Amino acid sequence: MASEGARGRAGERANTDLRLAAELIRSGGIVAFPTETVYGLGANALDPAAVARIFAVKGRPRQSPLIVHVDSIDMARTLVLEWPDGADRLARRYWPGPLTLVLRKRSLIPDIVTASLATVGLRMPSHPLALALIRAAGVPIAAPSANPFTGLSPTTAEHVRQSLGAAVDLVLDGGPATVGIESTVLSLAGEEPLLLRPGVIPLPEIESLIGPVRIAESAGAGAHASPGMHPRHYRPRTPLVLLAAGDHAPVGRGEWLRLGREMPAEPAAYAASLYATLHRLDAQGLDWIAVERPPDAPEWAGVLDRLTRAASH
Repeated sequence: MASEGARGRAGERANTDLRLAAELIRSGGIVAFPTETVYGLGANALDPAAVARIFAVKGRPRQSPLIVHVDSIDMARTLVLEWPDGADRLARRYWPGPLTLVLRKRSLIPDIVTASLATVGLRMPSHPLALALIRAAGVPIAAPSANPFTGLSPTTAEHVRQSLGAAVDLVLDGGPATVGIESTVLSLAGEEPLLLRPGVIPLPEIESLIGPVRIAESAGAGAHASPGMHPRHYRPRTPLVLLAAGDHAPVGRGEWLRLGREMPAEPAAYAASLYATLHRLDAQGLDWIAVERPPDAPEWAGVLDRLTRAASH
């Protein structure tokens, strides 16, 4: 009976936190919340002043657009000028889930959300607490990862508290993220589909639904077509180096994450544990973190992208 009472109190607390979070979103606040990929730092996507707080808290440049989180295909369609057949096929296959679709936006999406671009990235997360928050708030939620810009993304509520602290109005704790790296971002706004950021969905899977997809190059100057395109991104404070299996470790005190030993040999499990492992090592005051380079294969593309950017100097 005691355990049932404890569960009841925990459920009441969760419901109270959810109601408070929804009210904060509606009133211009910023809330860190869990998704299946990483924790997001959310604000009402239709409120420019609230969205501006996200950029200020993260130290994020305005040329890096935000992803808008929705609770349904119906909500997504209210935010874009057109909903092409490819978007419908992909959304019905991967939503809710770790896929962001970039489409031509309606004018109700403020320019600050999209770096003044004519497009907006939309995603329906699969985490039940994220969906409950969007539904309770009644508005789409703009949310990048809940961490300082270019830093290591958070996969637990504690990671958010350690990196952003009291700058966030509320942190909703939904447990560890299960996917572990950010969403795949695919643009359908141009003449041909364009992969802006790889994730855990292998590109051949996407192409089997919509045909050939071109892969974008890293962003240069000006507005980025997608978040995560900055060449230096996803970085722990400790210097990170990518090494081949037979390479020698750097000089000093560090940790070498080898494939199939310290890190899982299966790509989905690797992605799920990557950021949590780097957060743990980053707290140890090491001179370096070495990571064995994963295979150059479609199912590893998202992990390899994150590690390559994290290792950039």
